[in-house]
Amino acid sequence: MSLNPMTPAWKSTPSGKVRARGLGLPLEGKCGPCNAITDVAGVSVGYSTLIEGDGVLKQGAGPVRTGVTAILPRPRETIHEPLFAGFFSLNGNGELSGTHYIEETGKMALPITITNTHSCGIARDATIRWAVDWLAERYHDDFALPVAAETYDGFLNDINGFHVEARHVLDAIDAAHGGPIEEGSVGGGTGMKCFGFKAGSGTSSRLVGYEDEEFTVGVFVQANFGTRRHLSVLGRNIGTDPDLPPMVTNTKDTELSSIIAIIATDAPFLPHQLKRLARRASFGIGRTGGMATHGSGDLFLAFSTAASDLGGGAIRTVRFIPDEDIDPFFEAVVQATEEAILNSMIANQTMVGRDGNLVPALPHEAVKRVLGLEG
Repeated sequence: MSLNPMTPAWKSTPSGKVRARGLGLPLEGKCGPCNAITDVAGVSVGYSTLIEGDGVLKQGAGPVRTGVTAILPRPRETIHEPLFAGFFSLNGNGELSGTHYIEETGKMALPITITNTHSCGIARDATIRWAVDWLAERYHDDFALPVAAETYDGFLNDINGFHVEARHVLDAIDAAHGGPIEEGSVGGGTGMKCFGFKAGSGTSSRLVGYEDEEFTVGVFVQANFGTRRHLSVLGRNIGTDPDLPPMVTNTKDTELSSIIAIIATDAPFLPHQLKRLARRASFGIGRTGGMATHGSGDLFLAFSTAASDLGGGAIRTVRFIPDEDIDPFFEAVVQATEEAILNSMIANQTMVGRDGNLVPALPHEAVKRVLGLEG
């Protein structure tokens, strides 16, 4: 199904899947034209989605429900140029590579990749291979410490079959584009779930005015967390509401759950300020009912595209928004994180994976009834 050109991108995905705003949810804040992380100029997103086989798990053979997401923070021709960045771990039962370098220098470069837990290493290594091939002169005798992150998809996927290969990572990077992007069971989010419902990849953005300029804050999540009884939408706990259908018997909540949040902005911020922005993703997750359980890897990265020429060789001058004026950007992160999570669930479908394990889609009409959005 293709996107109706008359339907705004903030209502539907390119394949026509309805998003939270298309469902009628009165979410806070003003979003960008695509309501996506790609509303930040120069940022692009690509996917490689692997869905193969059905039935009983045969390790190494499937069923396969996984993939890779690539987020390029700069256009390809300048992808090697460092950006200011900040990292925050709400709960550290997970992996996001490159954080030691980010903590030390406040900078990062190259594509960001997100995949399943047991493919995080190959995503990192393949990204370095891509950089060496794409930027041979830059990296022929230099090092690269790219960001690669993961969440666990073993309930639906043959995670120990190691189906993600370097070529899939390269495909995701090469497929990256701006504009409207797909959500739901695509890329690294293919085998993920939230609050007992199908989830995965989701995104949203907010526009923030400061003095006489308008800046964009975009959030992308790979959502794979939460217990159904905690699910909240627009401030209302709906996970136990009788209007929602009962849990499917072979669908279980698991503590092997996580969320990765990538926050992009074109607003000029310093590394310590970006760490503060990353920390605020916690509140967007909390609005939906997440609480960073013991087994959850809740890891957040924020970067700014505003500054360039951050390398050595000369004294550099950068501008930044003062800490005293940062609150509207905090609010933007909270709002966009909440909406990105909801989009990852709403723009989705029921999926059956290994051993017949089933994760149902969040039922749209039931959600509308519970929230009083009918009619």
